[in-house]
Amino acid sequence: MESLSPWALLGNTLIVVAAAYLLGSLSFAVIVSRLMGLSDPRSYGSKNPGATNVLRSGSKVAAVVTLLLDAAKGWLPVVAVQQFGVPYGLEASAVALVGLAAFVGHLFPVFFRFQGGKGVATAAGVVLATNPWLALAVGTSWLIIAYFSRYVSLASVVAAVFAPVYYLFGDGMAWRADNSIALALAIMSGLLVWRHGANLARLVAGTESRLGKNKAPGH
Repeated sequence: MESLSPWALLGNTLIVVAAAYLLGSLSFAVIVSRLMGLSDPRSYGSKNPGATNVLRSGSKVAAVVTLLLDAAKGWLPVVAVQQFGVPYGLEASAVALVGLAAFVGHLFPVFFRFQGGKGVATAAGVVLATNPWLALAVGTSWLIIAYFSRYVSLASVVAAVFAPVYYLFGDGMAWRADNSIALALAIMSGLLVWRHGANLARLVAGTESRLGKNKAPGH
């Protein structure tokens, strides 16, 4: 295969990164709630447009659909570049960039005045696409913390912090090969912890809501 010029490679990279960001900017918590006739998730509970807050609407179906779609928008661009990017010069660094772009799109969606969610589900989709074994390790950590603490926010923060650690120290795993992916995971981890700042403050104060004890808001 003929090697691409630096400009062609840059152009291809910018196209897929922009596409991933725009996909990430689809706030499915808001979209699904509107389609199902529910209140805007930005108007109740934590006011966070994410699956956990949608669950407070009283509709488990809406919450599950939101969760799956938010994860899918992180998973899809990464898999697309992995499967079809090589002929266009898009390899590990491009995989890292599109995953990060989709995640940033969720946090700062251009279609919703840059007011997005915390990114847990989208980050999970990126991690799953990066490597299923990494996703299993991160998901297991989340489940353990959530089960014993009953705090979704704490589980999310702990899982986020450990994601790049698992990636770097996964002994013998092929997905250790490129530092750009580790860097993208570390940036995502930092942003996710930052977005949970208010939750962490409530955890310290002892006022954070526990899993299964939230009341559904009025519509």
